[in-house]
Parts: sequence; structure tokens; C-alpha cells
Amino acid sequence: MFDRFTELAKRAVVASQDAALSMGHDFIGTEHLLLGLAQTAGTAGEVLREEGLEPARACAETIRLLEDAGVAATGGKPARDALASIGIDLAEIQRRADDAFGPGAFQFPRPAYTAHAKKALELTVREATALGREHFDTEDMLLGILAEGEGVAIKVLAALHIDPAALRRSVLDRVGSGAS
Repeated sequence: MFDRFTELAKRAVVASQDAALSMGHDFIGTEHLLLGLAQTAGTAGEVLREEGLEPARACAETIRLLEDAGVAATGGKPARDALASIGIDLAEIQRRADDAFGPGAFQFPRPAYTAHAKKALELTVREATALGREHFDTEDMLLGILAEGEGVAIKVLAALHIDPAALRRSVLDRVGSGAS
């Protein structure tokens, strides 16, 4: 699926992975996708900022909402502990990977997408296709998150007093004017 994403959209996906890892999450949810878009150049980031989303506030709100829901920021500790219990030394693997491929090349565990994030990415494809696009950009990702409508990203927007319907209209207005 990601082969049809533009370079900006791919950067937003990487930024969402980085956001999840920096928060100690071993998953990528719609909230992380939203943060990735907010931190990336492109139409989605511009529209989010114009509608009042500040990345630092969105990050803090994400952490608050997840903590309130009882979602722990484990940083993958259960998976690391399980491997350690059978004698696999992740610190040594990390050291060897850093030596061979450069610092940060090996990350464990790799965050997996939540069901809501997967649905948002599927809807990204549908939204782009409905707009007659062959490649998917940041605005298509944002439309996918908004169309999914149930993930934590929607709760983050609500907590920041950003109306998803108004955000959708702003994106569609921008796309209609020929911006990419």
C-alpha cells in the first residue's frame, strides 16, 4: 500500500512511528498518525495548524487521553522481558546492529498499527480514489483519519476544540483549489 504514497505521506508515516516510539508506545494508533501529519510539511499539516492544532499540545493531549484510558507507555518492555526470559540479549543485538548499520537502525519492538489506524489507512486509499488520485498524499491520510471517526485522533481533536467536519471541509477546499 505504501508504494502509492507520496514522499511527504511516507515521511508522515515515519513521523507517526517516531511519535509512538518517543511516547513509549508499542503500537501506532490514529493519534500517532495525526501527530505525524502535524509534524510534516504538506497540505494536512498546514490545514491542521490553520485549524489550531499545535503539535506539542496534541502530543500532550494524546498522552493524557491514553493514560486516562489505562494505556501504559511500556516501550515494549513485555516483549523485551519475554525474549530475555529465553536468553535473547536485546542490548547485544542493538549494539551489533548499531555497529553494522548505524545508530538507531534496529528498533524493537516495531510498533504495530491498531485496528483504528489500519482502518484509517484503508480509508486513505478510498478518499484519494474518490478524489481521482492515483497517489496518496498527506491530505488523503487526514481525510482517512477523519472518515475512520472512532480512533483516539478524533478524541484529541475534540479535546483541542477542533471540529472534524470543519477540518474535512478545509482539506477538501484546499484540495479543490489545486494544492497538494
